[in-house]
Amino acid sequence: MTEYDIIVLGSGPGGYVTAIRASQLGFKTAIIEKESLGGVCLNWGCIPTKALLKSAQVFEYLKHANDYGLTINEYDKDFDAVVNRSRSVAAGMSKGVQFLMKKNKIDVIEGHGKIMSGKKISVTRGKKTEEYQAKNIIIATGARSRELPSLPQDGKKVIGYRKAMTLEKQPKKLIVVGSGAIGIEFAYFYNAMGTEVIIVEYLDRIVPVEDKEISKQLERSFKNSGIKIMTGAEVTSVDTKGKGVKTTVKTSKGEEVISADIVLSAVGIKTNIENIGLEDVGIAVDSDKIMVNDFYQTNLPGYFAIGDVTKGQALAHVASAEGILCVEKIAGHNLEPLDYGNIPGCTYCSPEIASVGLTEDEAKEKGLEIKIGKFPFSASGKAQAGGNPDGFVKVIFDAKYGEWLGCHMIGTGVTDMIAEAVLGRKLETTGHEVLKAVHPHPTMSEAVMEAVADAYGEVIHL
Repeated sequence: MTEYDIIVLGSGPGGYVTAIRASQLGFKTAIIEKESLGGVCLNWGCIPTKALLKSAQVFEYLKHANDYGLTINEYDKDFDAVVNRSRSVAAGMSKGVQFLMKKNKIDVIEGHGKIMSGKKISVTRGKKTEEYQAKNIIIATGARSRELPSLPQDGKKVIGYRKAMTLEKQPKKLIVVGSGAIGIEFAYFYNAMGTEVIIVEYLDRIVPVEDKEISKQLERSFKNSGIKIMTGAEVTSVDTKGKGVKTTVKTSKGEEVISADIVLSAVGIKTNIENIGLEDVGIAVDSDKIMVNDFYQTNLPGYFAIGDVTKGQALAHVASAEGILCVEKIAGHNLEPLDYGNIPGCTYCSPEIASVGLTEDEAKEKGLEIKIGKFPFSASGKAQAGGNPDGFVKVIFDAKYGEWLGCHMIGTGVTDMIAEAVLGRKLETTGHEVLKAVHPHPTMSEAVMEAVADAYGEVIHL
């Protein structure tokens, strides 16, 4: 039986990053994957969706070429080619992870892994099962699309995110149920490509985890693009008989039946914790999550869990950060636990959304006295020159101590700007320090400085 210092179960952005860091720290490491290296993120999530969204963005540029003084007489889309480009990007990234595994001398074991007592894992591939021994086992099996009883997925007319990326034919009409990042990104993509899109959201506003002003701005932008939005609405049943799908949607006004070609269920995720041996070994689980301490140790010594299967935010960058902390703790490093209050969230629709820290309502609920600053991109020279004046930057500071409590952005390229706020908050910067840090002009990023200036009554360009 082959013995390792660390075996990682699952090769998503949590698992493969964990394995690389473990190898860097001198541990003999193996990783187990039943499908494709890189997991959902590289193969079916973060990366291929961004490729789809880029195609949609380029298509939108072509539609508005006249706005830039350009004349394009003929242009069209090839839906198959757009999907194929996305798949080739994903395949390239997965090959990149294969290269990293070789470079870092990590053994890749293909098959379905199941943890056993005595710090062993059995791996089944086809009819063959082998056992492996490890000093430490790290579970990083991730999550999948959650199914609602009223919205069972058949993979044809009622689909999850994986199928939404590889449809053989572009639907004429699509209903998106759920307005988190996944639902919003697909709603934008299909609308930009010419599909009629309806968003159904159970809560009273879309992107409900964001600041209320962000939700309002995105709703305005989406409605201007022709997307229909139904909030405070619930899908109670679907009928897939005959052509298309008939969806019954309940609102405060009563029930309405909406027909469409396809319904995309984007109502959250379900962790992959079944059939991996948790019950056999006795690892504690609560509310669909594996219970861990600050450094991802489960209730059993030598068994750890990171990423979507644990209680933190279900985001790729969180899983990676958790995995690195986990193996560094195993290596005996002196570490601080991850600050889950300083995790950035990004949604890659157009306009993009990026945020970190407290929303205005959360700050008020905590009873904090706050200063709020806002700077619209309509007042930004770079945004106007680029033809992207939609959106704004909103900052929230503690009035007493100057602590940067939250930052919320909506606009072009803001997912690449939010790191300033994450780093500033990590370094415990104050509003005055941000204000006095000279930002380059003309850039979208100077809107952060301007928003801070607005919070302190010193804004120049408003």
